[in-house]
Amino acid sequence: MVNSSPAVAAHAEGEEIEVLESTDVLPVAPEDQWKSLFDKYDPENSGFISTERFRDLLAAHGSELDPHKLEVLLALADGNADGQICYQDFVNLVSSADELEMSNKRSNSFRRAILQGSRQLRNSALREEVGLGLSRRLVRHVAYETLPREVDRKWYFDSYTYCPPPWFMLVITIAEVVVFMYYGLQLNRWVLQVSSPYFLKGPLPYHPQLRAQAWRYLSYIFMHAGIEHLGLNMAMQLLVGVPLEMVHGALRIGLVYVCGVLAGSLAVSVTDMTAPVVGSSGGVYALVSAHLANVVMNWSGMKCQFKLFRMAMALVCMSVEFGRAVWLRFYPPAFPPCPNPSFVAHLGGVAVGLTLGVVVLQNYEQRLQEQSLFWIFFSVYTIFILCGIFWNIFAYNLLDVKLPPPP
Repeated sequence: MVNSSPAVAAHAEGEEIEVLESTDVLPVAPEDQWKSLFDKYDPENSGFISTERFRDLLAAHGSELDPHKLEVLLALADGNADGQICYQDFVNLVSSADELEMSNKRSNSFRRAILQGSRQLRNSALREEVGLGLSRRLVRHVAYETLPREVDRKWYFDSYTYCPPPWFMLVITIAEVVVFMYYGLQLNRWVLQVSSPYFLKGPLPYHPQLRAQAWRYLSYIFMHAGIEHLGLNMAMQLLVGVPLEMVHGALRIGLVYVCGVLAGSLAVSVTDMTAPVVGSSGGVYALVSAHLANVVMNWSGMKCQFKLFRMAMALVCMSVEFGRAVWLRFYPPAFPPCPNPSFVAHLGGVAVGLTLGVVVLQNYEQRLQEQSLFWIFFSVYTIFILCGIFWNIFAYNLLDVKLPPPP
């Protein structure tokens, strides 16, 4: 067991521990030195050494290192979720203790961990802890669902306090349920509300004739075609969105969700120009697709019991909901010539989730403004929004689109 002693905390407060990333180029001489040491502890030439052998190597060759940095390296080795260290990881870890080779990049999760002097990085996995209450078991479950590295899970588990709670997803979901119940009572209809002639007359749904009312590109999420539509969206929104918000915070999750919602309505206005839009599928699909993509990319670090089953269930729910939307779009409309709501908003949400959403959820401790890939995807998204706005202003007249009458 490695303890973050008060001496380490005091030292770290005056000095941030910096770690070389895999993209940094190391000087030739030190790299040759580390290669020979690595080969010595990897006689099978497997390309990996166990964390136990890494500890032995540090014990044998770490006498020249600052004792505080040696302790950090031991904690870093103990936090490796795979139990093995490849050569590049080995070079990065050992080089982090070389005072002559400092990079400008930091391992934020370890910087935070060391700055918490009372925190302990245990050798045992977080899932092996016993005697936890219901709320702490929930936090542990969320950590394993959303974070790929054991050290990040431990830091998150130790620091999470439910303050603030995941309010964004809860508020959005409650508002959607309240609006649905209101229209259910008003229309006296709970299934296929969209077939009521008064459904699209409200101030919330997007309608191509009312596209100049800019709020409709966002407010349409509070209207749902029926209880089956609301139920599937609410299930995915709570089961995926709430855990993600507990880890990444309301700001990040809100950004992905709102971007998915806006991309969904604009995608409809560009590709399915005569159709209205209702439902929160654009935002929901952005979150779910981003989360599933991160799980796949970090599969080796996020393996846990029943994860494959849960991924399959999420994909089934998405497929069922999308299939329902496609069927409804081509079902004979209740009040022609206005078609039923479009399904293209789902695809807009998926596009946002697989690009901007993946970057936002990829590294939970790194600030977004420090990620160049975030700014690339955000710029592309902004260009799409601007193109969508100009399309709505000019394209309908230039193409002489025959729109359905206003509701």
